[in-house]
Amino acid sequence: MTTVEEQPIATTPTPVTENTLNGYVREYISRLRGGDVGALPAVAGLVVACVIFGIWNENFFSDRNFANLFQQGAQVTIIAMGLVFVLLLGEIDLSAGFTSGVAATVMAVLLTQHGWPWYASILAALVVGVITGLFLGTLVAKVGIPSFVVTLAAFLGLQGVQLVFLSGGTAITINDPTIVAINTKSMYTWLGWVLFVVCVLAYAASRLLRAQGRRKRGLTPEPMSVIGLRVLAVAVIGGLATYALNSQRSQNPLIVSLKGVPIIVPIIIILLVVLTFVLSRTAYGRHIYAIGGNAEASRRAGIRVSRLKISAFVMCSTLAAIAGVVAASRNSGVDSNLGGSNTLLYAVGAAVIGGTSLFGGKGRVQDAVIGGALIAVIDNGMGLVGFQSSTKFIVTGVVLLVAAGVDAVSRRRSAASGR
Repeated sequence: MTTVEEQPIATTPTPVTENTLNGYVREYISRLRGGDVGALPAVAGLVVACVIFGIWNENFFSDRNFANLFQQGAQVTIIAMGLVFVLLLGEIDLSAGFTSGVAATVMAVLLTQHGWPWYASILAALVVGVITGLFLGTLVAKVGIPSFVVTLAAFLGLQGVQLVFLSGGTAITINDPTIVAINTKSMYTWLGWVLFVVCVLAYAASRLLRAQGRRKRGLTPEPMSVIGLRVLAVAVIGGLATYALNSQRSQNPLIVSLKGVPIIVPIIIILLVVLTFVLSRTAYGRHIYAIGGNAEASRRAGIRVSRLKISAFVMCSTLAAIAGVVAASRNSGVDSNLGGSNTLLYAVGAAVIGGTSLFGGKGRVQDAVIGGALIAVIDNGMGLVGFQSSTKFIVTGVVLLVAAGVDAVSRRRSAASGR
């Protein structure tokens, strides 16, 4: 009998029929025609947006603004990473934004009003995320309340809880240097180059190991030429980015020096690597995809659907709590707007724009990073050009609608082509 682990996953590429560069390109074009577009639309949109804003405003490509993009988009990107787990199940979490706000507020209260050390305060914020996820996941998986209703109620309730902690809306300033450094400070320049080398070597090793694994299973691996091009692209893009971030960004370097890769960058990279491994290299991840594809078939195959649904909500809320800490670091404090406003909408948009399906069973953690980058570029670029908030919302909404449309069309074409 074929087990769930042996069944193909929606995000697993179709094996190429010829182990050459030409064969790989032909197979890739065939997948695109069949509806498997992946993150290509988001990547293309990101390139086009960067070119447009770079031409429109010369400050967009400045070293200072480049570093600001990472810090500005970190909260949305991390929340979107967590939302990927829930969206893969065909569910939704509308409370993730305010979960991040409540977690950050608890951290700030314990840190400033109760004298807790920074590490204990951050741990308490993560506990808030875990408890929130357990509560939401249990109501969805065990009680059977639709996730839209449960998380909408939590969206409203957590907003009230945050106001209670803030005594009706009083802002709390955070002065702890460790927490403030998370999303405002940069690494030493030499450490940035070390990070670059480690990332390139790790990426090359992962592609080679993947090819070796496919050979052992009797599958056709990626051609070495394709692997070489992938590694070269990562090396070139990463090298240029590291060089730009290590450049002096301060307008008065004699007074204050501002250079180096922002600390938030390795944090996002670590989250990306760990979460990608969980989804693509573990039975847990394969079961998540299986449930998103067909929950009833997964249940009959012996997968504990309820437990995995609860764990997905826990993962989402915990990552939202991490995002709250990151946002509090950037703002050097918390207020009633942290986690509110357009945070949730941007996070959901980042995941969907990056290529994660709203229908479940299709998506990757890297989709959240790509989509988060596009959201950050649009928000930042339109701010530099001078557009009002109304225009930003309209453009972002159109981009999200286009992404959802691409997802629907690609799923229909995939079904028609049998992929």
